[in-house]
Amino acid sequence: MARVRYGARTEAEIAAARTASAKLPDIWSTGVVAVWETDPDALAAVLPPPLKPTDRPLVRANISKVDLPGYPLGAGSVAVAAAHGDQRGWYPLVMPMTHERALTGGREVFGEPKKLGEVTVERDGLTVRAALARHGIAFVEVRGAVSGTLPLPEPTEKVDFYFKFLPGVDGSGFDADPVLVHCVRNEKVRALEKVTGDVVLRESMYDPVADLPVRRLVEITIGEKTTDQKGRVVERVSAQALLPYIHQRYDDPQQILDGPPQGSVREGHRTKGVR
Repeated sequence: MARVRYGARTEAEIAAARTASAKLPDIWSTGVVAVWETDPDALAAVLPPPLKPTDRPLVRANISKVDLPGYPLGAGSVAVAAAHGDQRGWYPLVMPMTHERALTGGREVFGEPKKLGEVTVERDGLTVRAALARHGIAFVEVRGAVSGTLPLPEPTEKVDFYFKFLPGVDGSGFDADPVLVHCVRNEKVRALEKVTGDVVLRESMYDPVADLPVRRLVEITIGEKTTDQKGRVVERVSAQALLPYIHQRYDDPQQILDGPPQGSVREGHRTKGVR
């Protein structure tokens, strides 16, 4: 009988697949990173326990084009600074990806809040534009001009926090206790430049990052980097405490009830310059 590809793989085939994935070469990306200070109360409101705010209410937008051979990928994230005990890191709220392959693995293995979306990174001479868009709305846009070369940082370890869970089959709660994941990334940078520009946050029902306004722009950079990542489960968390936050992960039709804060501007918040 000819091999049925949906059939079970042998132990040797499984081992070979793991070996091949462990030997992937460095994959470089070109990306724009914007960091700003936001309203501390708004930042604290998006953190599920046991995560807590740090001493500085920072938001980071990372917008990249990844040089996957034959499979170019747009990847982005909007994350807030957070702490888990003594460990400091970032808690991503949304991670738009341009291909389902990148989305599925990250969500199922690490619990990453990935969603299909549009990712734009453009450079024309010194002019730079980068954006994250979903449902026809560019909810984050970074625009500016390169204004100088920055020294290359040493290889750095960075930590992201994710909650991995399975919603209950019966439509309520979870099928098992959710877990908190520390995702550790080792990052190397081979090019880095400063960008003088602005960040625009536009109102979106499904990606309401405009609720984290730009109070003070810290920096905008454009660079080339490569990272690897490993995750580990650090603790099981309270299902009851996490349940009010799981809408962050999905496009829920009930979000139509989540109107923007009173007094917000539909075109979002815009701050010029890097101070």
